[in-house]
Amino acid sequence: MQVTTSSGKYSVKHYPDTIREWKKEGNYFYFYTSETILEVRIISDKIIRFRYAADGKFQRDFSYAVSDRMEESPVNFGLHEFEENFEVYTDVLRIYISRDDLRLTITDAEGRIINQDELGFHWQYYLQKGGKIIYCSKQIQEDECFFGMGDKPTDLNLHGKRLENFGTDAYGFQKDTDPLYRNIPFYYGLHRGIAYGIFFDNTFRTIFDFGKERENVTSFWARGGEMNYYFIYGPELMSVAQGYTRITGTAELPPLWALGYQQCRWSYYPDKRVKEIAAEFRKRQIPCDVIHLDIDYMEGFRCFTWSKEGFPEPAGLIKELGEQGFKVVVIIDPGIKVDPDYNIYQQGIQHEYFCKRADGALMEGDVWPGKCVFPDYTNPEVRKWWAGLFKELAETGVRGVWNDMNEPAVFEMGTFPEDVRHDYDGEAVSHRKAHNIYGHLMSKATEAGLRKYLMPNRPFVIARSVYAGAQRWTSVWTGDNVSSWDHLWLASVQCQRLSVSGISFAGSDIGGFIGEPDGELYVRWIQLAVFHPLMRTHSASNETGFNQEPWSFGAEYEAVAKKFIQLRYHLLPYIYTTFWQYSRYGTPMLRPLAFVAQQDKQTYDRTHEFMMGDSLLISHVSAPGMKEKEVYLPEGKWYYYWNDQLYTGGQTIKVATPLDEMPLFVKAGVVLPHYPSIQHVEERNTEEMILHVYYGEQPESSYLYEDAGDHYGYRNGQYNEIRFKQVSEKQRFVLRKKFFGNYSAAYKRHHIHVHGLPFKPKEYIIDGVATKITAAGTGSVVKIMADRKFEMLIIR
Repeated sequence: MQVTTSSGKYSVKHYPDTIREWKKEGNYFYFYTSETILEVRIISDKIIRFRYAADGKFQRDFSYAVSDRMEESPVNFGLHEFEENFEVYTDVLRIYISRDDLRLTITDAEGRIINQDELGFHWQYYLQKGGKIIYCSKQIQEDECFFGMGDKPTDLNLHGKRLENFGTDAYGFQKDTDPLYRNIPFYYGLHRGIAYGIFFDNTFRTIFDFGKERENVTSFWARGGEMNYYFIYGPELMSVAQGYTRITGTAELPPLWALGYQQCRWSYYPDKRVKEIAAEFRKRQIPCDVIHLDIDYMEGFRCFTWSKEGFPEPAGLIKELGEQGFKVVVIIDPGIKVDPDYNIYQQGIQHEYFCKRADGALMEGDVWPGKCVFPDYTNPEVRKWWAGLFKELAETGVRGVWNDMNEPAVFEMGTFPEDVRHDYDGEAVSHRKAHNIYGHLMSKATEAGLRKYLMPNRPFVIARSVYAGAQRWTSVWTGDNVSSWDHLWLASVQCQRLSVSGISFAGSDIGGFIGEPDGELYVRWIQLAVFHPLMRTHSASNETGFNQEPWSFGAEYEAVAKKFIQLRYHLLPYIYTTFWQYSRYGTPMLRPLAFVAQQDKQTYDRTHEFMMGDSLLISHVSAPGMKEKEVYLPEGKWYYYWNDQLYTGGQTIKVATPLDEMPLFVKAGVVLPHYPSIQHVEERNTEEMILHVYYGEQPESSYLYEDAGDHYGYRNGQYNEIRFKQVSEKQRFVLRKKFFGNYSAAYKRHHIHVHGLPFKPKEYIIDGVATKITAAGTGSVVKIMADRKFEMLIIR
């Protein structure tokens, strides 16, 4: 078939013809045409992989995204033959494969269409570059919405968008800038209340069109590699999210301090300045756990070195900061300075660890140190060497590493030329195939080194460019953003999108990296960032020397910033519990409203509201001078956090937004754990844990997870999983508690605050012991003390 390309040249597209034979091997089905093979792999009753060999020969079945812990659990599956198609079935899905052309139609067990090929799989030779361009096009169902795709800075609903995955150093990106730093070829479809996901596991440059070119067609394609994608059925969006992380892996629990507030600047220099910043936090009693060191801590920007002038005694500095409750995170870039006297360069040259061009010359390019060479992280031997380089940093006391510039970014070229060669774990490929996983594998090697040398403590890594599945070892931030209200909105959308794309441990540079925010923008950004798993202020150097610390904008703004950073620390037990749910079940920590109320069409295009975990709904203040804001609440009952006013969901409400408040709601019926006031996480071992209990008419379960907050004792049972269930009756309130685990927490009691009781209580009973209540009226907060292991509270 002759088709016209965008360049006006003609090329031939190839389409599968009639199925000639088929066979079954375990949970794999193979369908053969004259030149194309379709492999259908049943991973579970809801997860199916489709893989095509365009010219009758499959490529190596290898993935940097798929977790080696992914389990196959097919139970009841099989195949039926019909005159026009084959039906591969599981307990919940029906996959119809056309005999004429391999086109797919996927339905649920009741026959409702979930996903349907348009042209389906097809391909053409890539005459200019080699290999094949592979395509798949599908019909857009009526009123279908699309979500996911990682950090794309655009509307949450992707219908009508066309997006590209090619990791790019997008300095000062704006709304709809594309491509950006990360490469997550995974999206959700939602129509008629039915959700599914498609993960296209291909590391070449990939393009996704959600009805932009043809309004009724969505398509995805790659300029090389194989058509290999996973279909994940919900029907709930949250179930799709869990299915995706079943494939690509779940995150491990971070050290608790990494969920605290983090302060960074390009650059805090010299060590005296770092000490001053730390002292100022403690003097002003603004909580903080982490100080980052940007590139100026190095000697001439040489990775794994310390500036002799600025940081002459790094171990002493880190020890001194540690005594004040601070951890130190340092930046490490991939560019290794070309310097014959630099031992890292010497090692890499000696063992041929650096990337080379097609003619055998080293890949050289300018970054911060000047002329640099770059490790080939696709070589497992290089990853092992790179991991070993972190031994000295760990011994110095560094507790985390920040991988930047790893798209890879090169000043004069943007990134590597396509002729750069890579090992690709024994395959030998060009940069076309390796580009999108270069930073991904750098961060993986970094985490491996920190894990080894920080043992028994947990590692912390933050990276700029990654591929699908990076949640297994790193956090991310949204990149070089701008101090503007538009970017505050982008920060919210990007972190929501990253969360539902598997990477919940994400945040933005608070206040913006480029430019200078005023006090109002800064504190509104702080307010939003309280509810992002990664909470870090970071800013660029500038001519005025302006800094973005919480006290930089004057006393009024400092007070608000302090209030909300304190709120972050109060909520750490809840945030850590939400991270545990994400780690254990693969549920995203941040949830766009569509992911918690997918039957409600009002939620599909909402970008300002989102939930963090099961209990908190947030809507950030998004414009200067805003005195009130409209907020859409999904179905249910919601308490306004600041005054306990109760709202009924399924409607848009207005709330006042004074500078020291933001729209924040608590779901009725939940238990929200709080720490008392602390300055850093090592102070959390106080005598009590506070429980805020929000009365609800419907039975509701809540959770509290706790462990040591560092090291790996939780793997050996040193954790507690606490389940609360609230049951309300007329004139009687019951809170049941079940306690599982073997961790000995430091606190001895709970201070319980019960919000919103609709009756005047006279007494409360804890595990059979009754106590009269003398100072509580209808609607007030009832405060009760209870032993840490109480099992039942009754208020009547």
